[in-house]
Amino acid sequence: MQTTTSSPRHAETAAFRHVIPAGEPYLFDVKAGQTLRLLDLEGNQAVDTLFYSAANPRERYDAQRTLRRQGKVYLTTGSVLYSNLGNPLLTIVADTCGRHDTLGGACAQESNTVRYALGKRYMHSCRDNFLCACLHDGRLGKRDIAANINFFMNVPVTPEGGLTFEDGLSAPGKYVELLAAMDVVVLISNCPQLNNPCNGWNPTPAEVLVWN
Repeated sequence: MQTTTSSPRHAETAAFRHVIPAGEPYLFDVKAGQTLRLLDLEGNQAVDTLFYSAANPRERYDAQRTLRRQGKVYLTTGSVLYSNLGNPLLTIVADTCGRHDTLGGACAQESNTVRYALGKRYMHSCRDNFLCACLHDGRLGKRDIAANINFFMNVPVTPEGGLTFEDGLSAPGKYVELLAAMDVVVLISNCPQLNNPCNGWNPTPAEVLVWN
């Protein structure tokens, strides 16, 4: 069952705000106790996201551990995001979209080729975004790119156990908020995918907001 939970926070009181252009990466820090909002500005935009411990970036979001501990495929209010060392990284405290994908992964040169066509091989991808942001920042590298969360993305599981990419469940102004349990590095690819409906065939900007 899909449920939504709104937040009491107002954008004008945020300590930090940044708009991520359509299809672009962004890497930044969130401190323990701060609340992060990911905001879908125009609707139907997938926001691929990874989280790392700022103190030890080898400790990072673990999709398998997170799903196993919560016993659910999708993330929403109350979901705790666990690291590969078993520690809570963040908890979702508000969600006006209703659910978020943990299985679809990030688009990449290889997956664009296999799923779509050889001519799609050189299209921009989320994996490219992740690597570019890591190279610019210097704290993370290729080996740190693991299975990510696709906030706002709709990836239903078929009765046979397969995955499909469908139109998003989000809309303009929908958001998800996460409370940080430790200092974390947030790595985002505001997905540039044009070959499936995860972005409504038209990538759009997204915004991040942080409250102390």
